[in-house]
Amino acid sequence: MMRLDKFLAHAGLGTRKEVKQLIRSKRIKVNGQLVRNDDLKIDEINDVVLLDDEAVSYEKYIYMMLNKPAGVISATFDEKQATVMDCFDQYIPMDAFPVGRLDIDTEGLLLITNDGALAHELLAPKKHVDKIYYVKVAKAITQAAIEALEAGIQINEEECCEPAAVRQISDDEMELTIHEGKFHQIKRMMHAVGNEVVYLKRLQMGSLKLDESLACGEYRPLSEAEIHALKNREADL
Repeated sequence: MMRLDKFLAHAGLGTRKEVKQLIRSKRIKVNGQLVRNDDLKIDEINDVVLLDDEAVSYEKYIYMMLNKPAGVISATFDEKQATVMDCFDQYIPMDAFPVGRLDIDTEGLLLITNDGALAHELLAPKKHVDKIYYVKVAKAITQAAIEALEAGIQINEEECCEPAAVRQISDDEMELTIHEGKFHQIKRMMHAVGNEVVYLKRLQMGSLKLDESLACGEYRPLSEAEIHALKNREADL
């Protein structure tokens, strides 16, 4: 069972405040009956909910693309710092979470979902899902550094990163493709080749590309085609 206002917000009809107004405006029916109470409990699977006599569908899973801004952490809750979930001004299911982590000062593509199976497919090391980043560094990138990154760079005495793909954009800019997710990986890779990251932005994860029309902090639902491509890994190969 689910509260009606939560159901309507989850269906994408607005914020919790906005859907309460829909109910109070006598625009919502449940099983043919006009509803006035936003805290009414409904069966989200079997009850028929109408907005202006048009059926409202319930989706078990959500898939949201967020252009993560700097200054928020990739977590669902934190007592001291703002999280990526604070970027949303609409209802997001309590079981939704960011797929993977971006550092607090890193921007770019972040998938928010409550589909645990898809998250596992994207994050499991054995799945080798590519992640593409735009990287700006403090000084010019040397050819030796590029060769080291593409060969697989050792970032400390115990850890070695698998080979990356480098596309140099300018003297101090590149696109870097990796498929691991080590802690601060790209920053540590750059440090290992004698350079430092000054700006980092994720552009792509698997088949999912950042929608460049989204400003930092903005989000949108994934399209059906984007969801299908993520779930059918052939699109990544």
